[in-house]
Amino acid sequence: MPGAGTRTFLEPDHYEASLRQAQIEAVIVPRAKFRAHIIWAELHHLQVLRCKEDSPRVAYVQLGPGLAFVTFPVGSEPLPVWRRKEMQAGDLMFHSRGERLHQSTPRPSVWNVIAMDPAQLERYGWALSGTPFSLPPEGRALQPSPRLAARLRRLHAQACRLAETKSKILSHSEVARAIEQGLIQVLVTCLTTASARTDGYAERHHARIMVRFEEVLAEYLSRPLHMPELCDRIVVSDRTLRLCSAEFIGMTPTQYVLLRRLKEVRRVLRDADPDKVKVREVAHRFGFTQLGRFAGTYRATFGETPSTTLQRTPGVRFTAP
Repeated sequence: MPGAGTRTFLEPDHYEASLRQAQIEAVIVPRAKFRAHIIWAELHHLQVLRCKEDSPRVAYVQLGPGLAFVTFPVGSEPLPVWRRKEMQAGDLMFHSRGERLHQSTPRPSVWNVIAMDPAQLERYGWALSGTPFSLPPEGRALQPSPRLAARLRRLHAQACRLAETKSKILSHSEVARAIEQGLIQVLVTCLTTASARTDGYAERHHARIMVRFEEVLAEYLSRPLHMPELCDRIVVSDRTLRLCSAEFIGMTPTQYVLLRRLKEVRRVLRDADPDKVKVREVAHRFGFTQLGRFAGTYRATFGETPSTTLQRTPGVRFTAP
């Protein structure tokens, strides 16, 4: 059934959970302050999403395999960076099914998402273009004509504006269908007529290295991973991993590993019962053995001590009204 709404988040983890419901899994590198606002609309065969983020961040995005995704910036500045490539004004990212990749935003940003059942998109593509149409085997940046790109942004913005100001209207089946048909028609035209910016072999190889980096990190998140072991498990040289890390996430591998481990500690502390859980126990669980040093690094990263996070009242941790 069609529906729409908005939500504001003050915690990266809850923002991630909301994106996961839209079948996007994002791992946000934490900052001392975080605020994000989502506008969403679920139509009959198509989902529309607008994400406004008030701080720079890096995310590892894992797209759900059950949907086809197209993402694009709202305007010209600032532009998100997918797989270390800054999008150009008017670009679309047409993602492959279940694609895994890094996205970064160097400044506060707004970015758009359209998600659709792949079979439905292929049927519409065939009907509207008259030629076979399918998802790309690898994600690619597309450059539709400026006129089509502007029209797609305008229709997406209209759907988001209704979702934000008059969400009940989108629950009416015929209204949702009319908006959806207009979006699908322009989207398919963009996808079938746009020129593609393709990655070279080295770029694709580096992207695969970073995905493997994330796989290894997820498996060994409970303990520190030093560069020699990290490189051995990824099967890559120290120099190459450092180069890829700088290109894709803007920091060294060890810095990223530390931030990810700290983020997991924060998640556990925030959700724990302070009468039953000790900071020391959680820190040790994720490989932090020097408690004083850990506490200083934690505070520098999140702007509060681990004990403050643990003592927060459940139910007021995640969202803003």
